[in-house]
Amino acid sequence: MGKNLYNKVFDNHIVRELAPGQYQIFLGLHLVHEVTSPQAFQMLRENKLRVAYPNRTFATADHVIPTQAVARVPEQTSAMLAAIERNTSEFEVSYFAPGENKHGIVHVTGPEQGLTQPGMTIACGDSHTSTHGAFGALAFGIGTTQVRDVLATQTMVMHRLKVRQIKVNGRLREGVYAKDLALYILNRLGTAAGVGYAYEFEGEAVRHLNMDERMTLCNLAVEMGARCGYVNPCNTTFAYLKGKPYAPGAEDWDRALAYWKSIASDPDAHYDDVVEFDASEVQPMVTWGITPAQSVAVHDCIPELTD
Repeated sequence: MGKNLYNKVFDNHIVRELAPGQYQIFLGLHLVHEVTSPQAFQMLRENKLRVAYPNRTFATADHVIPTQAVARVPEQTSAMLAAIERNTSEFEVSYFAPGENKHGIVHVTGPEQGLTQPGMTIACGDSHTSTHGAFGALAFGIGTTQVRDVLATQTMVMHRLKVRQIKVNGRLREGVYAKDLALYILNRLGTAAGVGYAYEFEGEAVRHLNMDERMTLCNLAVEMGARCGYVNPCNTTFAYLKGKPYAPGAEDWDRALAYWKSIASDPDAHYDDVVEFDASEVQPMVTWGITPAQSVAVHDCIPELTD
């Protein structure tokens, strides 16, 4: 019986087993931003600790950055921006500051810079870290205490997840996009079905998505209840990464490519569950309620209050 990507990558990053089913996992990349990191850096400072792997830690400011010109920056925003600049300087962490070409949304700068790569384990203090799974990485959102732990050790403690394959057969029709597909899956499975699972998105429809669309799909895996979501890497992935600033250079490219291909799920891989959808049935979707699972196709009616 073959192995799926999740179990291959998980096994490759086990430091040690702590208790039955509980493991210390090494993280290949830690992404940091201004909201969940100040207290984490302060706890390092108070305990006289350093960042264990500054070369695997990258920071940016995104959550409090205005999307348009403002007359006055709020005091809290200024304080948070000053804190991340001070903390990254003190702890010698690379910081993509506002105004730099590398600056941007944390889940976008990783891919754009080639930091996010297939077969990696990734953590970030943000629930939508699952976005990076689009590249065939295992990417986990963590809280501030875990941000501290990862800064100090480059590891985190995890239980092995079950793996559900979400297979989307056929091609999406014209005018239907990755966000529609994600909302369709949410509508069918709900927001709690993925608890305890990693979601593997597979099938013809998924393989024909570009990298931006795969990122959209994996971004919403956490809304489905999954701890992470991923797409197996393929030539689309490799073409996107080639030439990116932090991607392997010419000397290392072939070796990296061989590893990236090796971690894709085997044809006979075992899954704890498989759910199949017909891509031709997916319509443009709109949400109407307070969860992303409360959605309808654009031509349908919003449910009545009595439904």
